[in-house]
Amino acid sequence: MPNSIVLVKQVPDTSNVTSDAMREDGTVNRGVLPTIFNPEDLHALEAALELKGRYGGTVTVVSMGPPKAADVLRDTLYRGADRAILITDRRAAASDTLATSYILSQAVRTIGNYDFVFAGRQAIDGDTAQTGPQCAEKLGIPQVTYLLEIIEAAEVDGEQFATVKRDVGNGWEILRVKLPALFTVIETANTPRYWSVKNMMRHKNDRTAAEIPAEQVEAYKKAGRLIEQWSLDDINADLNRCGNIGSPTKVFRVQSVVLTKEGYTDVPPTQEGISNLIREIVSIKTI
Repeated sequence: MPNSIVLVKQVPDTSNVTSDAMREDGTVNRGVLPTIFNPEDLHALEAALELKGRYGGTVTVVSMGPPKAADVLRDTLYRGADRAILITDRRAAASDTLATSYILSQAVRTIGNYDFVFAGRQAIDGDTAQTGPQCAEKLGIPQVTYLLEIIEAAEVDGEQFATVKRDVGNGWEILRVKLPALFTVIETANTPRYWSVKNMMRHKNDRTAAEIPAEQVEAYKKAGRLIEQWSLDDINADLNRCGNIGSPTKVFRVQSVVLTKEGYTDVPPTQEGISNLIREIVSIKTI
C-alpha cells in the first residue's frame, strides 16, 4: 500500500491584485490580499487521493506558511487526507524556492516512510515551477514533471515502480520510475473532488496550536482535533539554509502594468511597418 506526501501552499489571490496591494517600493503587500488554495496543488492532492482509492495507503499533506495556512490543511482533510502538518516559523519568512524546497525536503525526511511525493506544477504567486523539482533533488529521488496520470504502481523484481503518463506539450509519454519519486501535477490531470460532508463534520473543529489558547492544546490533542504544527527545529533544519539568509534570490520590484491605450494600431507586414512598431514600443519602454 503506497504512502503519499502532498506539498500544498496557500497563496494570495493574484486575480484580485489592486493598487492597495502594492507597496511604495514596488513589492506586494500579501497581508491585504485574499488567500486561496494554490490551484494546481488541488490536482496534486487529487492524484494522491485517487492513488489511495486504488491501492490503499495514506495521504499526508504538508504546508509551509503562516498560521493562517491551516485553512488549506483543513480543506485537505475535508477532501480525504489522513494527516495534515503545518510548518510555521518566523525564521522561514522570505524564503525563496531554494530555501523553501530545503525546508519541505526536511519535512518529508522527518515524516519518512513514503513512496510518492506530489506537488502542483507551480504556485500562482511565483510561477517558477522550481520548488517541486528542487525538493526531489535535495531528497535524492527521481522526479516526473507535468504528470497526467498514474497508470500503475507495482512491484518489479522486488522493487517498487510506478508507470505514469506525462504531458510533453505537443503530446505525452509513458515512463516507468522507481519509487520513491516526486511528481508535479498539472491542472488537466484530473478533477479535484468536493469536500465530503462526513470528513467536514469530523474535522471542522481541528485547529493548530497557533489558533487556540495554550491551555487548550493538550485537550485538543487528546480529542484528536489538533493539526500538527512544526517549527524548523522539529525538522532539524539548518537555519543558514532557511528564510532570507538562505535565499539568494532577491525581488527588485513587482510592477502592476495597466494598459490604457484604446483601440489598436494596424501594422502593415512590411519592413517599414515593423521598424515603426519597434521604435514605438522602445519609446514607451515596453522593451
